[in-house]
Amino acid sequence: MELIKFLFFQKALIGAILAGISCGIVGVWIVIMKISFIGVAISHSAFAGALFALFLNKPVIPFSFLFCLLACAILGPISDKGQLHPETSIGIIFSSTLGLAFLFMGLLPEAKSQALNLLWGSILTLSYSDIIILLISTILITIITIIFFKEIQSVIFNRELAKASGISATLFFYLILLLTGMTVGATLKSVGGILVFALIVNPAASAYQITYNMKKMYFLSCLFAILSGCIGLFLAAIFNLPAGASIIIVSTFIFMFSVIFSPKRKKNGK
Repeated sequence: MELIKFLFFQKALIGAILAGISCGIVGVWIVIMKISFIGVAISHSAFAGALFALFLNKPVIPFSFLFCLLACAILGPISDKGQLHPETSIGIIFSSTLGLAFLFMGLLPEAKSQALNLLWGSILTLSYSDIIILLISTILITIITIIFFKEIQSVIFNRELAKASGISATLFFYLILLLTGMTVGATLKSVGGILVFALIVNPAASAYQITYNMKKMYFLSCLFAILSGCIGLFLAAIFNLPAGASIIIVSTFIFMFSVIFSPKRKKNGK
């Protein structure tokens, strides 16, 4: 518990909690809609944008947000009206953004430690500005989810039925993609461009194993994401491990336990 006395660790814990809340909420949408591949493409777009910012010697967060927005602007129409199968188109974008990311990394003139921090995450080095960005994105996502809870629920379960009910399904689908991109951009430095999407999917998938109730699923998803972040942080600090990887490993273990002890699994077994 001595670690909590250090300011850098306090900031890391705050960052883990905020990232857990935003990733937990967004993860529910991704898991229910079964659009994990879209989310992966967005996360790699954020990573490419961040490395492009480093290449230009510019602030990382604005460029990661910009690339996320561009990815969402491309992925939305493709998933709706693309002539190719959506997974094929998304796979092309996914591989292209990953290629761009490593291209920018290779072109960096200086030491690549900053790029590696973006790749694997550096939550222990969060600044106050990073925390403020996380706080703003978390508050915004939470407020939008509360205000448009019924509309979002309708869209993530059945877009066609939502559209028939008079809900602007396309608008809310794009909003979900936009908020996913914002979450990825805000948490990029905390967890890393390669690992960030695991913190979105794993806790939500764990919650999905435990409950059918959507409000409980949101709560459990956020709780599991926060636990993953906090426990992973302590393990990383104690055993000198990469923080981002430790957080994801913890979230994976939580998912494994949720599958083993899932009430749904027992019910299906009967």
